[in-house]
Amino acid sequence: MILTSARYRRVQTVGLVAVAIWCFCVRRVSAFTPPHRGDCRFFLDTADTSEWDALLPLGLFHGVTTNPTLLERAGQPCTVDNVRRLAGAALSRTEEFMCQTWGSTAEEMYDHGMALSKADRERIVIKVPVTARGAEAATLLADAGVRICMTACYDSKQALIAASLGVEYLAPYLGRMTDNGKDGLQECIRMQSIVDGLGSDTRILVASLRDADTLADLAAEGLDTYTFSPAVARELFAEPLTDAAAAEFEEAAARGSNWE
Repeated sequence: MILTSARYRRVQTVGLVAVAIWCFCVRRVSAFTPPHRGDCRFFLDTADTSEWDALLPLGLFHGVTTNPTLLERAGQPCTVDNVRRLAGAALSRTEEFMCQTWGSTAEEMYDHGMALSKADRERIVIKVPVTARGAEAATLLADAGVRICMTACYDSKQALIAASLGVEYLAPYLGRMTDNGKDGLQECIRMQSIVDGLGSDTRILVASLRDADTLADLAAEGLDTYTFSPAVARELFAEPLTDAAAAEFEEAAARGSNWE
């Protein structure tokens, strides 16, 4: 059968739409966001892939965060090729992957950031320190369409930098601020107030969290984005009363199954 040009275009359009829908569905199979999660985003803060295997199936995490220090702790090379490999593994199971650029100049940081994010600019977020050189690199990267997280934030006034640059995330180190004599909790709460007051959409991605109770305190104050270690992730589930109740349910179910 010979198709007219108009009919051919309609068939071609339908085919392209079907392919687009299929690709979207395939992509979503491995990275599903619960519909009632709201605005909160939890990230697993480790480059240890064995911890990814253990904890990502729990369904809590929006993504994974890494940096050169975490790579070193996990015995992972800090190279573009290896970080790309890790990104592919993480994005097969989560929505986002954050990795940190490096370099002695803004241009080097830009080049590494472009290379790291090349595989998936929609889901790879590049972390850049909140320094003057970092701000210059972040501006170049953002102009090229790269998603940015300003990191190593130690003071609430640095929220002004992130908001003015218009980056997506700012990562304050709560625990380390407290270690250095600051009130890390209040600094993070003030950062949230600053970006809200400026009408900025920058998310305060609280890092260096030492315990699950601090995470709950932040949530009660309206902060909704965190990255935390595998130890803190496990602490969220550490409640003996819940464990006892779950065991009691299982025992009752076992007894009831013998009635038939």
